[in-house]
Amino acid sequence: MNGLCRSRARLIAIALTLFLSSFDVTAQNQQAQTLYNRALAATCANCHGTDAKGIENAGMPLINQLTEKNMLTQLIAFKTGARAGTIMPQLMKGYTDEQLQTIASVLGQK
Repeated sequence: MNGLCRSRARLIAIALTLFLSSFDVTAQNQQAQTLYNRALAATCANCHGTDAKGIENAGMPLINQLTEKNMLTQLIAFKTGARAGTIMPQLMKGYTDEQLQTIASVLGQK
């Protein structure tokens, strides 16, 4: 193989390596985003139980039956003060609207 062929082969190998490694990065980014979304929704578990399933008659609303849309509506209502509550209005003010959407999409019924 002459020098030009070796250079071309080397460039193709580098391009292929970069192309294939981009799939790894994309997969890792998707996994990281999924973990972030689950961790954000898990902040509700302290009061509402794992995956928002809660415990019947424990004095805390069971939110696992809410639709995604209804959950988001309730979360935003707490955040804006349109809905009264004890601790929920305070907690919701600490989240961005995008984070509330993420929580609703992870925990709410589709």
